[in-house]
Amino acid sequence: MKLAFIGIGNVGFAIANNLQKKGHEIIVAHDDASSETVQNALHKNRNFTTHTLQKAVNLADVVFLATPFSANEEILKSLQFNGKTLVDCTNPVGKGLSHGLESEISGAEKIQEWSKDANVVKSYTIYGFENLMNASFPKYNVKPVMMIAGNDAESKKIVATLNADLGFETLDTGNLEQALHLEHFTLLWVKMVRRDGHHPNFTWAMLER
Repeated sequence: MKLAFIGIGNVGFAIANNLQKKGHEIIVAHDDASSETVQNALHKNRNFTTHTLQKAVNLADVVFLATPFSANEEILKSLQFNGKTLVDCTNPVGKGLSHGLESEISGAEKIQEWSKDANVVKSYTIYGFENLMNASFPKYNVKPVMMIAGNDAESKKIVATLNADLGFETLDTGNLEQALHLEHFTLLWVKMVRRDGHHPNFTWAMLER
């Protein structure tokens, strides 16, 4: 598939780099091709191509949003998605590692408001970028789980396929309102690792009878 990335920092690059290795075509969407983040990504993986934001969206089968949450409204309101899948990899983090929208609504639901013609799926947010770089846990006979949420069943199937390429099992948690709880999973992980010093190389798994 052709995958466009709006935001290609630690999270965006980790996902894009591994998906490119799985045979997907990666388009780095930008408003400034000379930016340090874009140039760093192109230096680390020369198979990436670049296009301006709307052209990248137009060319892509799936669009990934991996920007700071505070930038999302301005970016998204200028774009047309025409029913494409938009994968929300962002988190609204507030002061003191609190939920940036005071847990009244998920960031993913706000992204759906700002991109009404996209099918938003929340994914890739419950861990830090370290586990998106490498999802392999060879000591265990289970894959790490990637929890997703979204309103469109077909878009969630697409994201589940990409999850599998990255080494994750998918757990569909339900409609997009469930993304609020996934964002709290993020805060749990971030507080453990970034604040309290737990090592980052751990994930959740799903065990079913």
